[in-house]
Amino acid sequence: MSSSTPTTAPAESRTHTPAAPGRSDVVIVGAGIIGLAHAFEALSKGLSVTVVDRDRRPVGASVRNFGHCCISAQDGELLALAQRSRPGWLRAAEAAGIWAAEAGTLVVARSATEAAVLEELRAERGGDAVELRTAAQTAALLGRADGAAGDLVGGALLPADLRVNPREAAPGLARWVVEQPQGRILWGTAVTGVESGTVHTTRGQVHGDRILICVGHDLDYLFPDIAEDHGVQRCRLTMARAEAPAGFRTDSAVLTATSMLRYDAFTSRPSAAGLREEVLGHSAELLEIGANVMFTRLPDGAVLVGDSHHYDATTPPFIDERTYELLIGAVAEVLGVERLRILERWQGVYASSPRGPLLVRDLAPGVRAISVTSGIGMTLSFGLAAATFDGTLAPTA
Repeated sequence: MSSSTPTTAPAESRTHTPAAPGRSDVVIVGAGIIGLAHAFEALSKGLSVTVVDRDRRPVGASVRNFGHCCISAQDGELLALAQRSRPGWLRAAEAAGIWAAEAGTLVVARSATEAAVLEELRAERGGDAVELRTAAQTAALLGRADGAAGDLVGGALLPADLRVNPREAAPGLARWVVEQPQGRILWGTAVTGVESGTVHTTRGQVHGDRILICVGHDLDYLFPDIAEDHGVQRCRLTMARAEAPAGFRTDSAVLTATSMLRYDAFTSRPSAAGLREEVLGHSAELLEIGANVMFTRLPDGAVLVGDSHHYDATTPPFIDERTYELLIGAVAEVLGVERLRILERWQGVYASSPRGPLLVRDLAPGVRAISVTSGIGMTLSFGLAAATFDGTLAPTA
């Protein structure tokens, strides 16, 4: 055997893959953050849980994102669901030993119009939910050299938002699940069919009183008619991990004007229409690639930067280098540095639909599909789980 050949499998793939899957109170298809949040909630209520996943560790949308629980950027019913998700995240983080920083979000304003959107949000939500910052305070939080404000006009801190490490959160929750006496995960197990009380898999039948299908954009592999009816697409993201500039140390997520054009809390403000025209005037290329110029710092100090958005039923594997250049250059501008040293690049992916941010469908008695069809799965995960088990999560149209 070569010395480079691993002699043991990763911890996730060694856990709980019995020959006879058996029965559980709840069977969850999909070990992404939505499925694992439901597993956490069910186990916390004393129910037995089996999670089934075709991969051998979380590798999808749940580990490819910013780790940003963007609670304050939501509006209406989604805001209520996101607010309910927050305590769930904190409970799960404590139980599973996951890093979850109550660090909030810094929204940067680089024009009077951007500042107006933030002031209007503060007028509605109040000063405790939206804490305005001066240009100098914003520059300090960004770690700009000598506190140089440069093109900054101001900013706002949204203190309710959470930060998690996307590369550790879902794997950490998965470890917690299999450490529970009534929890198990069948890794490397593909689902071939679902009916009331039974999930058919490549390892045999798994039986459960309640079956939850939490496979995100891959719903079309199991239930293509349901996915097509909801208009489910795959949204491909262009993302990277960069070396942090020397002065940037905040754990807050950082959003910019392009972010304000993508989240309902900002787009519903009176100044939002003017902001879109303004951004179109100076950064049309960013809007063409569906940019959300934002970044978050990992606990090791590296910075996740991105992202662009490309929508299609099937995700093409090719990414234009110009997309990376635009995003990385825009992030560098906000940080006040000439360039960023990129350490790693990848494609993110999540489910998206023009018909709404959530898909909740009852497929058969005791069988429900739950997908977040927008980019806020991390944000809503534990709120959805809580609503599922108290019976308040209603099917979507």
